[in-house]
Amino acid sequence: MKNFVTGGTGFLGAALVRQLLAQGEEVVCLARRGCDGRNLEGLDVKVAYGDLLDENSLVKAMDSCQRVYHAAAEYSLWVREPARIYEVNVQGTKNVLNCALRAGVERVVYTSTVGALGNPGDGTPGTEATPVSLSDMAGDYKKSKYLAERAAEEFAANGLSVVIVNPSTPVGPRDIKPTPTGKMILDFLKGKMFAYVDTGLNLIDVEDAARGHILAMERGVPGQKYILGNRDLRLGEIFGILSDITGIPAPRVKLPYWSVLPIAYVSTKLADYVTKKPPLAPLDAVKMAKKLMFFDPSKAVRELGLPQSPIEDALEKAVLWFRGNGYV
Repeated sequence: MKNFVTGGTGFLGAALVRQLLAQGEEVVCLARRGCDGRNLEGLDVKVAYGDLLDENSLVKAMDSCQRVYHAAAEYSLWVREPARIYEVNVQGTKNVLNCALRAGVERVVYTSTVGALGNPGDGTPGTEATPVSLSDMAGDYKKSKYLAERAAEEFAANGLSVVIVNPSTPVGPRDIKPTPTGKMILDFLKGKMFAYVDTGLNLIDVEDAARGHILAMERGVPGQKYILGNRDLRLGEIFGILSDITGIPAPRVKLPYWSVLPIAYVSTKLADYVTKKPPLAPLDAVKMAKKLMFFDPSKAVRELGLPQSPIEDALEKAVLWFRGNGYV
C-alpha cells in the first residue's frame, strides 16, 4: 500500500512514518525545501518537495497513493503573522482534501486536535460529542484547527472517505522543534521551571498516537472523530513524574491564573511589537491554561483498539531523547 503523509518531518508525523515502514508500507512524505529533515534521516521514504498551499505540488506528490495521512500543521501558540496559521491549517487542509478527492484515494486520515473539541474545563473530560463553537476557541491556532475540522467534515459529507483524529498531548522521542509540551519538559530539565499554573492536560505516548492514525485508517468510520488520548494529569502531577524520572525537584509554587494573565499580556505585546521573538509567556497558552484540558479517549480505545501505554514510560523516553541529542 502506498501512503502519502504530510507532516512526516515533525514530531507526531515522524512516529507515524516509522510505524508505516515497520509494517512494510510504502511512504511518500511531503516536505518543504530547506525544512529540518532530521526525523526522516536513514528512512526508506520518498521525499516529495512541495507546499500545502501549492495544489500542483500536492497532486504530483499524491500520484498513485491509495491512502493519505494529513498530519501537517502550523503548531505554535505565538507567531509573528497570525494569517499564516490560517493559510496553512485551513486552506492547506482544504487543498489536501480536494486533491485527495480528485485522485480518488481510498481514505484520508486528518489530524485535528482535542483543542478543536468541546471542553467543560472543570475537570469533566470532553468527548467527541461535547458541544463546541468557534467562540470557545482560545487563540489563532485553536481557531484555525476548528475551522479545518469543519472543512474535513464538509468533505466527508460530500463523499470523501475521511476520518478525523483528535490527538491530545503527545510526548516521547524526536520532538525536534520542540512542541510547546516538549519545551515545557526541556525547561524542567534545565531547571527553569520555578512555578506553574494549576491546569491539566491529557497525555499520550506519541507512538500510541501514531498507531491511532493507522487504526483510524483501517477501522475508523468515515466522517467520525476519535480522541487519541490516554491519561488526564494536572501539571503538578506531570512535574512529579518528571521528578521521579530525573531526580530534579518539581516546582512547588502554584500560581493562580489571574496572577499570570497580566504577565502574558505584557510579554506577548513585547514579542509582537519589540523583540519579534517568542514571548516568555504566550497569551494564548495562558488563556488555554484557564481550563483543565481533560478528554475521554474511550471511543478510540473501544472502536479502534487505541493502545494505552504508561505515560511514565513516554515521559522517560522524552527525557532520554532530549538528553541524548544535545538539548540539555
